[in-house]
Amino acid sequence: MARARAQAARGGSLLALACAAAAAALSGCGGSTGSPASGSNTPGSASHHSTAHHPTAPAVPVLLPSASGVVGPSFTPVVQLGGRTAVYIARLPSGLTALSFDQRLVRLALHSGSIDPGGSGWRYGPAVLTPELGRLVSAFNGGFKFDVGAGGFESGGRVGAPVRSGLASIVTYADGQTDIGTWNTEVPQPGRTVESVRQNLAPLIDHAAPAATLDCISCWGATLGGVDEIVRSALGITADGHLIWAGGEHLTVAALADALLQAQVVRAVELDINPEWVAAYLYAHHAPGAALGPVPVVPGQPGAPGLFLAPYARDFFTILTR
Repeated sequence: MARARAQAARGGSLLALACAAAAAALSGCGGSTGSPASGSNTPGSASHHSTAHHPTAPAVPVLLPSASGVVGPSFTPVVQLGGRTAVYIARLPSGLTALSFDQRLVRLALHSGSIDPGGSGWRYGPAVLTPELGRLVSAFNGGFKFDVGAGGFESGGRVGAPVRSGLASIVTYADGQTDIGTWNTEVPQPGRTVESVRQNLAPLIDHAAPAATLDCISCWGATLGGVDEIVRSALGITADGHLIWAGGEHLTVAALADALLQAQVVRAVELDINPEWVAAYLYAHHAPGAALGPVPVVPGQPGAPGLFLAPYARDFFTILTR
């Protein structure tokens, strides 16, 4: 942990959400919904379901220049919907990149891969297809292969890999709201219909505290060459319901957790690791009917074959407009 703290110090302010920066973002968003770590609303609260917060019709995502430009360690608007910021981006000198998704404007969808878990007939299959294409904001990798026994997969009541108690779980409900927590302890919430579940390992962060096993390399997946600093990714949630994806090269588990904590994440799941399996994109929408323009989120990432727009072997997530 001491080494991770030293790495954090070298990396700058680690996603610091300075009041001045947040105020500047708000002033330029045409009625933004707020900074990624502000407020106290939890997923499922009334403010996240009020129709007053949503456009009357799906807005076309507008990708801002910050998607491919130079941004610092404070969250900066990167995608707008109807003039309101839906996604923020931050980059550290260390190479870690983070995205913050406002669930009042966008929602998460879990996709099956063509091999993992495989099969056909899933609601969200191994490629992003019409009509999902018109709502596509972002996409990023899922978790470990299921044959390593690290977690489960369930979508639309169909089981791709059995879910298990005690594992960190990304749960999306039928109303489109996503929460993260320990299965059968924190999620699912009683009385709410589950649309999908993706589990991967034990919680990386719970109750705004990192796991006690951060220094155990083998506890967080087999790395190439057995090194502890490797390409890693994770998905977390803040107290007010923003989803935070983080990923980058040369990261220890502790450094990844530390970055998420400084982004105000209260619960998090480590997703896939190693260069070939960590990828995230934002998508530029051009003229109607024109192909989307994928923009890599992590500089220099090998990327997913097909950019998640063609069938992909592994499970993954998309972020869609509501």
